[in-house]
Amino acid sequence: MDEAISFEVHEAETGETAIELLNKNFYHIILLDNKLPGIQGVEVLEYINSKQIESKVVMITSYASLELAVKATKEGATDFVPKPFTPQELRSSIENITKQIFLKQMTSKLQKEGKHIRFQFLSLLSHELKSPVNAVEGYLKIIKEQQNGDKVTDYMPMIDRSLERIQAMRDMIMDLLDLTKIESGQTKRSSEKIDIGEVAKSCISIIQPMAIQKDINIYLNYNTKILYQFDRNDLEIILNNILSNAVKYNVDGGRVDCTIRDSGSYSEIIISDTGIGISKEDQEKLFEEFVRIRNQKTTKIPGSGLGLSIVKKILANYNTEIKLESEINKGTTVKIKLKN
Repeated sequence: MDEAISFEVHEAETGETAIELLNKNFYHIILLDNKLPGIQGVEVLEYINSKQIESKVVMITSYASLELAVKATKEGATDFVPKPFTPQELRSSIENITKQIFLKQMTSKLQKEGKHIRFQFLSLLSHELKSPVNAVEGYLKIIKEQQNGDKVTDYMPMIDRSLERIQAMRDMIMDLLDLTKIESGQTKRSSEKIDIGEVAKSCISIIQPMAIQKDINIYLNYNTKILYQFDRNDLEIILNNILSNAVKYNVDGGRVDCTIRDSGSYSEIIISDTGIGISKEDQEKLFEEFVRIRNQKTTKIPGSGLGLSIVKKILANYNTEIKLESEINKGTTVKIKLKN
């Protein structure tokens, strides 16, 4: 534990007083002497157990016996310290119990956050998948009932739109899986020196069909082979996300430039487009999870709102910086600085 933990201490001279305090306050740790004026400490422990009070109890007694230890343990005592004991022995017991409490609190917090993330995922899935699923279902019914004619060509626009919707759903599911793996720490990285230009060329070939549909030219600019210690899958996810955005949010007949260069103390990947651009207010939110910029120009553009947050999380594992510059109706440039 990196953080300091302190306690507020209350004292009770008798077992009865201890029960009164327990009825008014919650205590994380209770140091309970068995030999007390009035009722015995083990009876206080029985009361704690009967009321299901979730305190950690350390039994202290100068009359240590196997029978008492067994009874105290059955009643829920966390530890058993016989007298006489040294300050260090008591301190050690308190430290161990404090760690248990801390870990329990952290586990509870993570579970709550996990539920929140799962809720976000499910909300996003239900919202984003409902519309395309309904659309594809509608097109299939029209085709099945042959409402537009008897020829396959009569239904080609509907088939094309259905395929587009299915591809968008597949992309979103893959983004969710990538994010889940990163968040859970399940991603296994195989770091090696890889040629950034060669990976960029491969990613551009994947994006090319989408670019052709919008009559967008993609140019790869690099003269020297630049090697960098990267997991190839990580770099592909990064480049695919940024390049696909550069095409999706571009104008018909636009262009995308992917430049890879060595600037001495660092290398750079620069991807710029001639697209619709992003306002300054929206730029600040772009790398957050589930963020999609909504306006008239982006209404029909599919996306999960996870791509750039995934890029940022992956780059956090490397010695890198990412910067975005954009201007409305003039385009966007994303710069990734790879420190050598």
